[in-house]
Amino acid sequence: MIRYRNDIDENTNIWFEGRGYNIGFIDDVKQLRVAAYCRVSTDNVAQSESLENQRQHYQEYINPHPNWQLARIYFDEGISGTKLNHRNALKELLADCHNHRIDLVITKSISRFARNTIDCLKYIRDLKAINVAIFFEKENINTMDAKGEVLITIMASLAQQKSESLSQNVKLGLQ
Repeated sequence: MIRYRNDIDENTNIWFEGRGYNIGFIDDVKQLRVAAYCRVSTDNVAQSESLENQRQHYQEYINPHPNWQLARIYFDEGISGTKLNHRNALKELLADCHNHRIDLVITKSISRFARNTIDCLKYIRDLKAINVAIFFEKENINTMDAKGEVLITIMASLAQQKSESLSQNVKLGLQ
């Protein structure tokens, strides 16, 4: 944490457990440009409050990290997560990643990111190929971890099944 403080330089002495230490050098730590992606599937009032809560959460989550710079919070409102159609914020996020404006994407869960297994894996692999990680908070998965893809495949499949089941229930209810 010392290297992230502006009030310390190579001439500063640090005292730890009764012993003095000189700082030999301070390495230049790259600021990660971090974006958040939020989505709510309907545009009713409760969901819009959820969207605002997600925005506030990510500002509070990203800002305290000294080597993170909040790039942008992207949000899709009233949009299903099953397809990329009409998910303009996700399209913008992916474009900004490809244009090297973002290093890390944080989102609440796999189901917020995508409810279609094939699309989810496609976006993840696409971003991973350009060294952009996605961190799924709820599942505690970072796409740059080796175990990440296996877990993501399982979780994305479950999210897709849930979405399909809900859709079938709504159709039966309407009939």
